[in-house]
Amino acid sequence: MSDTVALRAAITAQARAEGFDAIGFTRPDAIPEAGQRLAEAIEAGHHGSMHWMAETLERRSHPNAMWPEGRSLIMLGVNYGPDENPLDGLRDHDRGLISVYARGDDYHEVIKARLKALARWLVEETGCALKVFVDTAPLMEKPLAAAAGLGWQGKHTNLVSRDFGSWLFLGAIMTTLEIPADAAERDHCGSCRACLAICPTDAFPRPYALDARRCISYLTIEHKGPIPHEFRKPMGNRIYGCDDCLAACPWNKFAETGRNLKLAAREHLKRPALADLARLDDAAFRVLFAKSPVKRIGRDRFVRNVLIAIGNSDDPTLVPPAFDLLADPAPAVRGAAVWALRQLAPERLPARPPASEDDPDVLAEWAPIP
Repeated sequence: MSDTVALRAAITAQARAEGFDAIGFTRPDAIPEAGQRLAEAIEAGHHGSMHWMAETLERRSHPNAMWPEGRSLIMLGVNYGPDENPLDGLRDHDRGLISVYARGDDYHEVIKARLKALARWLVEETGCALKVFVDTAPLMEKPLAAAAGLGWQGKHTNLVSRDFGSWLFLGAIMTTLEIPADAAERDHCGSCRACLAICPTDAFPRPYALDARRCISYLTIEHKGPIPHEFRKPMGNRIYGCDDCLAACPWNKFAETGRNLKLAAREHLKRPALADLARLDDAAFRVLFAKSPVKRIGRDRFVRNVLIAIGNSDDPTLVPPAFDLLADPAPAVRGAAVWALRQLAPERLPARPPASEDDPDVLAEWAPIP
């Protein structure tokens, strides 16, 4: 057995010992077309307000632009398959729906610890130089994972695995070692359009292309201003992210429930009551979402999302918390509270905004709906 074959086998075994479920190898130059696809998406404005994508385009397109010495990439995946169909939660209109990936501890921290442990072992065994990545640098993990044989990018642009369906967190180690690459996984989507058809906001202008400006995940997480009116009703009770296109994939029939307890959903975050979430102040928000990726968007943006869900709930018992938030210090929250009351109890909404109101976005919410 050659040294490189033995090295690959040893890395694979150690990666599995560290808790990785999918392991593959590729080269930094394996995705020459990915940069052009990203450039076209940015030219079309599909990145929305995520300006960092345009600013780091060159480095994203060519991994060696970040680190010229890198010769091989070890692509790694951790299964986070849910123990229920995320779409089932859409029926609970008085409860919020948080994306599966954000119901447990922040995957960045969990996977980073595993990557560093594997990296330490690799340095001790080989003396190589390396860098680790888990969605914290301009590295295009999904096309690189496809090149390494972990899966393929489906029509919804996310990675799909024959073994784990839609539910893989990705990490990478770039190293100076020369490791033979795996064959890329071929596309198994065929004529299926389930992920495209289920999208509530028509965020896919065509297969394999996503317009983030129409994506509920982007709107609830990255978007800082008021939610555009055309997307509020389609949001339903989704208050952080959206799993619809992932959950609709037929390849999930092969998925398994994730094994890592830190990544497993906390029971109180599976379907939290909107009434409770609407009453969160900043301190309570931080406690509730300690170690969760939800914490990064802050209380105000989160409660804005909760109020959109309250407006979609058709539940009169949620009128009082929405009414109380008309006086919230945050303009994003006040504006969303106006909209929520217009849906549930327009008679409770004052005829005009308070004289003290001076935020243009909030004032716009009081204008007649076209």
